[in-house]
Amino acid sequence: MNFEQARFNMIEQQIRPWDVLDPSVLALLAVVKREDFVPAAYRNMAFTDVELPLAGGQKMLPPRVEARWMQELQVERHEKVLEIGTGSGYMAALLGHKAQQVFSVEKDPALAGAARDALRRNGVLNVTVVEGDGVKGLPGEAPFDVILLSGSVPQAPQALLDQLKIGGRMGLIVGDEPAMSARIITRTGEREFTTKNLFETVVQRLDGFDTGSHFTF
Repeated sequence: MNFEQARFNMIEQQIRPWDVLDPSVLALLAVVKREDFVPAAYRNMAFTDVELPLAGGQKMLPPRVEARWMQELQVERHEKVLEIGTGSGYMAALLGHKAQQVFSVEKDPALAGAARDALRRNGVLNVTVVEGDGVKGLPGEAPFDVILLSGSVPQAPQALLDQLKIGGRMGLIVGDEPAMSARIITRTGEREFTTKNLFETVVQRLDGFDTGSHFTF
């Protein structure tokens, strides 16, 4: 399979039509090798517009959603980022190319180990994969400039919002099938937040975020 041609087609036929036009994001997608983060059995499907299966019943986000997050979050080189749900490690790799430091929390030990290996093989050295419960975030490393939830949740998790810097932003997909909304929540004060709705989509629920007991925002 010609991975470079498939990568080009993904960018031109999936990513651009989804209003991802930021040149730096498109350049990044051309450089970070998505096929290196996909399970071997699905490597030839690395650039298809689907949620690819991972170990433990988890799934990768579709490429267009990953790209849209990179455009909307506008991560900068001085920023510290928290990702909840490492999965394959591909989203963490994209974030790592933009941020100063990325912490990515993964509940499944097998996925965490595979993601660490893939990140190391691809020379992404500023991402730390942490095995743990993403519901709690990483309060010991807080506050963060950016928090991204790489999956869906029923509501915005207050425990994670509390780990944002004032001026920081959280990307998340909220709701239940068949209608979920991607949004960015910006912390504007100690207890003040603003919400911007971005697009409608449906993605897999993040492991551990099945109930509403953790959410008060």
